[in-house]
Amino acid sequence: MFIVGNFIETVAYIADIILGAYMWVVIVAALISWVNPDPYNPVVRFLYLATEPVLRPIRKKIGSLGGIDLSPMIVVLAIVFIRSFLVKTLFQASRHFH
Repeated sequence: MFIVGNFIETVAYIADIILGAYMWVVIVAALISWVNPDPYNPVVRFLYLATEPVLRPIRKKIGSLGGIDLSPMIVVLAIVFIRSFLVKTLFQASRHFH
């Protein structure tokens, strides 16, 4: 059964890395949006394509408060919650199989 435990632990590590990286992508995209970035810059295009599918539905639901877009903060908080809850739960589940 240790194989199942190792598999779950590996999934938890990978999920933690992906969620952490995506959180930084969202933060950088939010910071870049404060300036007037060149929309043809490949980095700006990547940030837009990577974050807009997640941010757009949230932005539609909550709108903006006085021109301030809170969707990146909501996504970051959701990622922090998922990392705290899901990843820790997966680590604990992997210990159950060891």
